[in-house]
Amino acid sequence: MIEGIALALGALLAVACVVFVARPFLREPAPDRDVLPEPSVAEDDLLHLREERDRALAALKELEFDHRTGKISDSDYRELVGPLRRRAG
Repeated sequence: MIEGIALALGALLAVACVVFVARPFLREPAPDRDVLPEPSVAEDDLLHLREERDRALAALKELEFDHRTGKISDSDYRELVGPLRRRAG
Protein backbone atom coordinates (compact mmCIF):
# COMPACT_ATOMS: atom_id res chain seq x y z
CA MET A 1 0.00 0.00 0.00
CA ILE A 2 2.75 2.46 0.96
CA GLU A 3 4.68 1.60 -2.19
CA GLY A 4 1.62 2.48 -4.28
CA ILE A 5 1.26 5.85 -2.57
CA ALA A 6 4.98 6.58 -3.01
CA LEU A 7 4.74 5.63 -6.69
CA ALA A 8 1.70 7.88 -7.18
CA LEU A 9 3.41 10.80 -5.43
CA GLY A 10 6.54 10.28 -7.52
CA ALA A 11 4.50 10.26 -10.73
CA LEU A 12 2.61 13.38 -9.62
CA LEU A 13 5.89 15.15 -8.83
CA ALA A 14 7.32 14.16 -12.23
CA VAL A 15 4.24 15.50 -14.05
CA ALA A 16 4.40 18.74 -12.05
CA CYS A 17 8.07 19.19 -12.96
CA VAL A 18 7.39 18.59 -16.66
CA VAL A 19 4.53 21.10 -16.65
CA PHE A 20 6.64 23.67 -14.78
CA VAL A 21 9.56 23.33 -17.21
CA ALA A 22 7.40 23.24 -20.37
CA ARG A 23 5.16 26.19 -19.46
CA PRO A 24 7.45 28.96 -20.84
CA PHE A 25 7.76 27.12 -24.15
CA LEU A 26 4.01 26.69 -24.53
CA ARG A 27 3.07 30.31 -23.87
CA GLU A 28 2.78 32.75 -26.75
CA PRO A 29 5.10 35.75 -26.15
CA ALA A 30 3.59 39.21 -25.92
CA PRO A 31 3.93 40.95 -29.32
CA ASP A 32 5.65 44.01 -27.85
CA ARG A 33 8.29 41.84 -26.13
CA ASP A 34 8.92 39.56 -29.12
CA VAL A 35 11.29 41.94 -30.94
CA LEU A 36 15.03 41.61 -31.43
CA PRO A 37 16.97 44.81 -30.80
CA GLU A 38 18.66 46.44 -33.77
CA PRO A 39 22.43 45.91 -33.74
CA SER A 40 24.53 48.95 -33.01
CA VAL A 41 26.91 50.35 -35.62
CA ALA A 42 29.86 48.78 -33.79
CA GLU A 43 28.16 45.37 -33.71
CA ASP A 44 27.29 45.66 -37.39
CA ASP A 45 30.88 46.59 -38.28
CA LEU A 46 32.21 43.69 -36.20
CA LEU A 47 29.85 41.31 -37.98
CA HIS A 48 31.07 42.49 -41.38
CA LEU A 49 34.70 42.10 -40.30
CA ARG A 50 34.07 38.57 -39.06
CA GLU A 51 32.31 37.66 -42.29
CA GLU A 52 35.23 39.02 -44.33
CA ARG A 53 37.69 37.06 -42.18
CA ASP A 54 35.65 33.88 -42.62
CA ARG A 55 35.56 34.34 -46.40
CA ALA A 56 39.33 34.90 -46.47
CA LEU A 57 39.95 31.80 -44.33
CA ALA A 58 37.75 29.71 -46.62
CA ALA A 59 39.61 31.00 -49.68
CA LEU A 60 42.94 30.29 -47.99
CA LYS A 61 41.86 26.76 -47.14
CA GLU A 62 40.78 26.17 -50.73
CA LEU A 63 44.04 27.63 -52.06
CA GLU A 64 46.11 25.36 -49.81
CA PHE A 65 44.08 22.34 -50.90
CA ASP A 66 44.54 23.23 -54.57
CA HIS A 67 48.29 23.66 -54.00
CA ARG A 68 48.60 20.28 -52.25
CA THR A 69 46.69 18.51 -55.02
CA GLY A 70 48.86 20.11 -57.70
CA LYS A 71 46.25 22.37 -59.27
CA ILE A 72 48.28 25.48 -58.40
CA SER A 73 52.02 25.84 -58.92
CA ASP A 74 54.42 26.87 -56.15
CA SER A 75 55.00 30.31 -57.65
CA ASP A 76 51.26 31.00 -58.01
CA TYR A 77 50.68 29.77 -54.47
CA ARG A 78 53.34 32.09 -53.05
CA GLU A 79 51.84 34.99 -55.00
CA LEU A 80 48.28 34.36 -53.78
CA VAL A 81 48.81 33.21 -50.20
CA GLY A 82 50.23 36.50 -48.83
CA PRO A 83 47.22 38.72 -49.55
CA LEU A 84 44.82 36.05 -48.31
CA ARG A 85 46.72 35.67 -45.03
CA ARG A 86 46.65 39.45 -44.52
CA ARG A 87 42.90 39.54 -45.16
CA ALA A 88 42.34 36.64 -42.77
CA GLY A 89 44.60 38.08 -40.08
